[in-house]
Amino acid sequence: CDPQQSKQTVMRLTKPTLFTNMPVTCEDRDLPGDLFIRLMKDDPSTVKGAETLILGEMLTLPQNFGNIFLGETFSSYISVHNDSNQVVKDILVKADLQTSSQRLNLSASNSAVSELKPECCIDDVIHHEVKEIGTHILVCAVSYTTQTGEKLYFRKFFKFQVLKPLDVKTKFYNAEVSLTDEVFLEAQIQNITTSPMFMEKVSLEPSMMYNVTELNNVSAGIESESTFGRMSYLQPLDTRQYLYCLKPKPEFAEKAGVIKGVTVIGKLDIVWKTNLGERGRLQTSQLQRMAPGYGDVRLSLELIPDTVSLEEPFDITCKITNCSERTMDLVLEMCNTRSVHWCGVSGRQLGKLSPSASLSIPLKLLSSVQGLQSISGLRLTDTFLKRTYEYDDIAQVCVVCPYTSPES
Repeated sequence: CDPQQSKQTVMRLTKPTLFTNMPVTCEDRDLPGDLFIRLMKDDPSTVKGAETLILGEMLTLPQNFGNIFLGETFSSYISVHNDSNQVVKDILVKADLQTSSQRLNLSASNSAVSELKPECCIDDVIHHEVKEIGTHILVCAVSYTTQTGEKLYFRKFFKFQVLKPLDVKTKFYNAEVSLTDEVFLEAQIQNITTSPMFMEKVSLEPSMMYNVTELNNVSAGIESESTFGRMSYLQPLDTRQYLYCLKPKPEFAEKAGVIKGVTVIGKLDIVWKTNLGERGRLQTSQLQRMAPGYGDVRLSLELIPDTVSLEEPFDITCKITNCSERTMDLVLEMCNTRSVHWCGVSGRQLGKLSPSASLSIPLKLLSSVQGLQSISGLRLTDTFLKRTYEYDDIAQVCVVCPYTSPES
């Protein structure tokens, strides 16, 4: 190609930064006297009335390429200038972004410009939301035809690194005593950049099986306030914990107890802003959890009081779910403990229970000891296989004495 025919310029478009200066001061009795103060007051970049602040009132254009983080929008200005004294024709400017896994075409138009006169230019602005970390190469190619009909072509390469802005860790907690198979998700988000972030949104998009409730707000009357305050800034290397509660939808609630293996919970959607409002967004991959194993038969509680009276019967409702792939013929036995006594007939025939089917059973019991007591002593026997399943420490109740001792 003839380098004298045209010239290509590529610049990254980014927001400016606040100008910073280094204030120098001294005491009045020192040799410079008030010289430094007068110089800072005459400096147009300082804040009037607060000349000793490092930040000034002016904006500074970027002096280098800067850092690009995953989830941000990469913007670039491409200019092709005709440096010759001849008109060139059929100018085609193409911009591709090469990542470790794919090559993307970022050109706004793939049609050629009919002609480019001397000292004129073709300008284009490209945008791309960065979705991969690692090395990226912006490939800018220009092809054109000279007045003599010769077709020329040249390329320029611009390499840059995409860094990771956030470190996201998740933990799952199963509510074993929950009546609705609740799952709690804790998301730990750490800012691993060198500048503060404004966390605009951190939400959980649940899968089709769950409804989600955010537990990151505190109710204050009619309105609710974030637990992190009104100004949601995340300083460099700081970490925050976000908590979510997921409940199976009604149509899946009956099957929630027999779900096995890996289940999809949903994905996190994180939106933040950096200096002068530059926005970034990250979505995690689908979060998965290993469903807890309940064995062949699961026993859970649908109804239980928090507080009961000493030596007075109270009611609970148990739910029995067949988690196996075969039909069971179950017998319920109730064994008394030191503090808990069951009321009713032990050895009751519950009948046949098909796979994935459930059965609700009301039971009555009383406690002879005050304090926090554990409900134990239920036994289920499958008469087909002569196999017994024991259930202890099913739940806890607070036992109180309803009588007050007379004052002596």
